[in-house]
Amino acid sequence: MEVPLRAALLGWLASDPALSATLNAVVEEAPTRTSLPWLAIASSASADWSCKTAPGREVRVALELHCRGDAPDTAAMLVTAIEARVESLPRNQADFHIATTQFLRARAEQRGQNRRAILLEYRFRLLAA
Repeated sequence: MEVPLRAALLGWLASDPALSATLNAVVEEAPTRTSLPWLAIASSASADWSCKTAPGREVRVALELHCRGDAPDTAAMLVTAIEARVESLPRNQADFHIATTQFLRARAEQRGQNRRAILLEYRFRLLAA
């Protein structure tokens, strides 16, 4: 269920008109030749979350936004839009049903050459469809 969730999440984020107008890429891993800003899945991990009647998984997904700016609030509105879109991912998917979506943590980091990286981590609890 982890791989279908990753695909569904990337498709959902990429299909948002506001995000696609702002981001140069929404991809599964860091793009090699894409200008900033872009969003990628930095990592994911899953564990069993089955119940008596259905198989399930708890999947943690870390999204990483890369952008430019030296102000602490650089990309604040973009991060808010990404968070809202992640949390509105439709619960009923072809291969699974999302029981819960929970924001876990965020981390912002200033890097060299006026670059910023903002990590957003979520936990999804899924049951097989």
